[in-house]
Amino acid sequence: MRIAAWSGPRNLSTAMMYAFGNRADFTAVDEPFYAAYLTRTGLYHPMREQVLAAQSDDMGTVVADLIAPLPEGRHVYHKHMAQHILPDTPLDWLDQCRHLILLRHPDRVISSFAKGYDNVTLADVGFLQLAELFDILRDRGLDPVVVDSADIRRDPEGMLRAICDRLGLDWDPAMLSWPAGPKPADGVWAPHWYAAVHRSTGFAGPEGDLPEQDRRVERIAQAAMPYYDRLVAEKLVP
Repeated sequence: MRIAAWSGPRNLSTAMMYAFGNRADFTAVDEPFYAAYLTRTGLYHPMREQVLAAQSDDMGTVVADLIAPLPEGRHVYHKHMAQHILPDTPLDWLDQCRHLILLRHPDRVISSFAKGYDNVTLADVGFLQLAELFDILRDRGLDPVVVDSADIRRDPEGMLRAICDRLGLDWDPAMLSWPAGPKPADGVWAPHWYAAVHRSTGFAGPEGDLPEQDRRVERIAQAAMPYYDRLVAEKLVP
C-alpha cells in the first residue's frame, strides 16, 4: 500500500510520518516534490540550496520513485505538502495510492509557520490547495480520509486505529511512540523545522487556546477559514 498524506506546513505531518515510519512494515518519504516546487516557484525557503542539492527537481523522476514496486509485505507513507502540487505536476499516479488529508486550525498553522518563514501568504499554507486536491481525489473516486490533527492529539490511539481501519491496515501499537532524535526519512531541511518533533517520543496532548495574531497573519487565517471549514466537515469521526 502507498499512502499519500497531504497537509500544509506545521500540521502534525512530521509526527504522523514518524508514527507510520515506526511500524516494521512501513518506510516513509518526506516531501518528495519540495525541490521541484522551489525550482518552479523561485521561492527562497530556509535551506533552499540544500534542498535543491538533496532532491531531484524533475517531476517525472519523483513520480517514478513514488510508484516504484514495493517489496512484498511492505508499505510506504508519503508525507506531502499540498502547496507543492503545481499546475504542471503530473497527477496520474494518484490512482495508485490511498490518500489522507491532515488539517489543523488556520490560526495555529499560520502562527507557527510565520515564526520560521517571513512574508507568509495564503498560498504558502496549503488550505486552498488541500480543498482543490480533495475535489480532485473525490472526482477520481479515491475517497480521501480527512483528519483533524486536534483529534489525533486528543486521542492518539483512537484516531490512529480509526485511520488504519479506513485505510485497510492492521492496527500496530508501534505507531503511538518513536525514539527521540532525527529519523532516516527526514528531509535535509529537518534542522530548521523539526527541532520540536525531534524532542518528542509520541504525540503531544491537546493544544490550549488559539494564539493571538497580528493583523497581517490574522488576515491570512481568515482567508484560509472557508477552506478549513469545508474540509473539517468531512473529517473522520471514530
